[in-house]
Amino acid sequence: MSWFYAFDLFGVAVFAITGALMAGRKSMDLFGVLVIAIVTSLGGGTLRDVILGRHPVSWIGNDLYILVASLAAIGTVLWVRFTQPINERGLLVADAFGLAVFTVLGTQVALAHDVPVSAAVIMGVMTGVAGGVMRDIICNEIPLIFHKEIYATACIAGALIYIALQQLQLGTDLASILAMLAVLGIRLAAIRWHLELPRFHLLDREPHDSDK
Repeated sequence: MSWFYAFDLFGVAVFAITGALMAGRKSMDLFGVLVIAIVTSLGGGTLRDVILGRHPVSWIGNDLYILVASLAAIGTVLWVRFTQPINERGLLVADAFGLAVFTVLGTQVALAHDVPVSAAVIMGVMTGVAGGVMRDIICNEIPLIFHKEIYATACIAGALIYIALQQLQLGTDLASILAMLAVLGIRLAAIRWHLELPRFHLLDREPHDSDK
């Protein structure tokens, strides 16, 4: 098993855990937990593969993806059932790990299809965030990507760092690890210190006479 494949499965497991935790917060039954876990862990990669015309989609050609997502979800249910529940911070940290892995893997897949740099960055971000967006929408939550804390920006930074390191011929393995650490570090820092981008406020104002 290559490290690329191993990291892909690791990302699937981590995002499945975040999906299971979110389903648990919504008091879903076991079937609901499995559905949310699978959507979260495979949604971003599925959307990326469809856009890139990469067939068959990864999980369709390999049962192990569904198996890993399902086992991670069931394991999360058992862990929470027989130990103390995982808090909100635990959910965010688990999500950050999945975000880091999937962003870099998505960028790698896109570059393998000889797309421009801008498209590779978008595919990396999409792989990282799309599954979580689907999870949050299904669970009637505001997606993390739309929160004020830095989220998608971390993905953009990680994708650009990976591409830059590849251009410097640093080596795929080292470039991947450094880019993943960058995404993880930025996201965890945003969680810890509530870092956020400047917000745009459109304030209402009374119309002037010239506006009438």
